[in-house]
Amino acid sequence: MIDTQRRRLLQALGAGTALFGTGLGARAQQAPRNLWADPKFDRDPFQLGVASGEPSADGFVIWTRLAPQPLEQGGGMVMRPVPVSWELAEDEGFRKVVRKGSALARPELAHSVHVETEGLAPARPYWYRFVVGDAASPVGRSATLPAAGARVDRVRFAVAGCQHYEEGHFTAWRRIAEEPLDFVFHYGDYIYEGPDPGPGERKVNGRPFTPLRRHVGGEIYSLDDYRRRHALYRSDRDLQAAHAAAPWFVSFDDHEIDNNWAAELDQDGTPAELFMLRRAAAMQAYYEHMPLRRGSMPANGHMRMYRRAGWGDLLQAHFLDTRQYRSDQANGDRDAPQDAVVAAPGRTMLGAEQEAWLYDGLRPDDGHRWHVIAQQVSLANLATKWPRSGDEIVYSMDQWSGYLGARRRLLGHIQRAGMRNVVTVCGDAHRHFASDLLQDHEDSGVVSSEFLATSITSGADGIGEDDDFTRHARSLNPHLKALVDRRGYVVCDVRRDAWHADLKILDRVTVPDQPVRSHARFAIEHGRPGLQTA
Repeated sequence: MIDTQRRRLLQALGAGTALFGTGLGARAQQAPRNLWADPKFDRDPFQLGVASGEPSADGFVIWTRLAPQPLEQGGGMVMRPVPVSWELAEDEGFRKVVRKGSALARPELAHSVHVETEGLAPARPYWYRFVVGDAASPVGRSATLPAAGARVDRVRFAVAGCQHYEEGHFTAWRRIAEEPLDFVFHYGDYIYEGPDPGPGERKVNGRPFTPLRRHVGGEIYSLDDYRRRHALYRSDRDLQAAHAAAPWFVSFDDHEIDNNWAAELDQDGTPAELFMLRRAAAMQAYYEHMPLRRGSMPANGHMRMYRRAGWGDLLQAHFLDTRQYRSDQANGDRDAPQDAVVAAPGRTMLGAEQEAWLYDGLRPDDGHRWHVIAQQVSLANLATKWPRSGDEIVYSMDQWSGYLGARRRLLGHIQRAGMRNVVTVCGDAHRHFASDLLQDHEDSGVVSSEFLATSITSGADGIGEDDDFTRHARSLNPHLKALVDRRGYVVCDVRRDAWHADLKILDRVTVPDQPVRSHARFAIEHGRPGLQTA
C-alpha cells in the first residue's frame, strides 16, 4: 500500500512534462519509440539512493539510478527507456516546489538519471526527489554556490575517499552526513576492482584480517562488472546518507579502473589498446554512478574531470585529474630514491594542457581569499624507509614525489605568483598526514600546506601511531606535522582570516556505528603559509 504522503507525491508528479529533460540533444527530447511508459516494480527501484553534485551559483546535478535488483545484470531493469519524474523544493517538506520535470533513464547509461538544474537562487539549500511508476525515492539535500564576487565569510567541507567494501563498515560516511557541510570532496578510490578473496583469512597491510563483507565475483573488467561493483558499494546505507546530505565534487584515482594505472598503461603490462577498452568501460560505469555534468560524460575512453568552482570571494577550488595524463611511474613503480629519471623535467603528472589550465587559475589577482588544490595523491614529497630497503631512503613513485620536475614547477609557480593562500587536499595513502610543502631543498621556505585524508575503510582498523613507518616518516620529514594510521576524514573550515582543519578518526571500522573523534587540529593564517596547532 502507498501511504498518503507518497500518494500525493505520485499524483503531483505523475503527469511529468511533455518533453523529457535528458540533456542529450533536441532529438533525445522526444519520447522514444520503445519507451516503457507505465513501469511497475515489485521491488524498490531506488535501492542505490540519490545524490547531487557539481553545484554552481544557479544550479547543480541531481542523480539516481533505477536498480530494483542491483547486483543482477542490468540492475533487474527491463531494457527500455523509462520516464522518471523529479521535483525540487525550497523546503524539506516540499511545500514550495520551484522546479519539476521528467527525465529518461536509459539502458545505455544503466538507467541512471543526471538532471542539471538551473535558474536557482545562489547560496541556498534545496531538496529534491524522484518518482518512477508507483515508487518514490528518498529525499536529498543540495545547495547552490554563492554568486561570483559575493562576500562569503565561511565554507565547510569534508575530504574523504578510499572505501574498500571488504575492509570495514562505512560509518565514516554516516558521520560525514551528520556534519554541517557545504560540500564533500571525494578524492578517489570509490570502488576497488579486486576479486572476492573467499571466506578465509588474509592479510591487510601485513596483518591477519577476515573480510567483514565480500566483493561479488572476480576482478572486474567488463562494463557490467564495473556496474555491479558500483552498485554493491552504492547499496551501503551510510554512503547513501552522505550523498543525500550535501552536494559532492568527485574525482577518480586508480582503483575505479585498476591499481596505479597511468594514462594508457596498467600495472600488468597489458597492451595499451587493450587496457583502453577496460578504461573506457570503467569510466562509463563511473559516470553512470556519479552526480556529474554532461561535460564529464566519457567519450572515446576519456573524461574531462579537471574543473573549478568558486564560493564568492572566499574560496576558489581547482579539482585535478592526476591519472589520465601522467607519465608512467618511474623505477617500475616501486618505492625508490629520487634519481635523474624522477627529476626529469619532461615527466608530467597533469599533462601540458591541464598544467597550463591550473597555472592560469592560480593568480593572486583573481579576487579570492583562498585557493584549494583538490586532487588525488600527496604533494608532500615524503621520505621513508621500509624493512626491505634497509637504510636506503625511498619515496613513492606513484605520488608527486615520483614526478619531481612537475612538483617543482607547481610549487615554483605558486612562489613566483606570490600566492600565500594556497592549500592542497588529497588522499590515497590510507593514513592522515598534515604537512607543510617545501621545494625539495629545505631553504625554499613553506610554500603551501597539505591535508591528506585517511581512508574511509581501506586498511581496516589500522594501528594508530605505533609502527616503524610512522617512526621513520617523522624522523625523516621535519615538515610532517601529523600522521596516524586510523580511518576517517578531514573537515576543512575556511574563514576569511584562517583555514582550520580537523583530522577526524574512528578507532574501529570493523565494528559498526562507532563514534568519531578529533586526532589533530591545525590552522593556517591567511597570508602566512604554514601549519599551526589549533
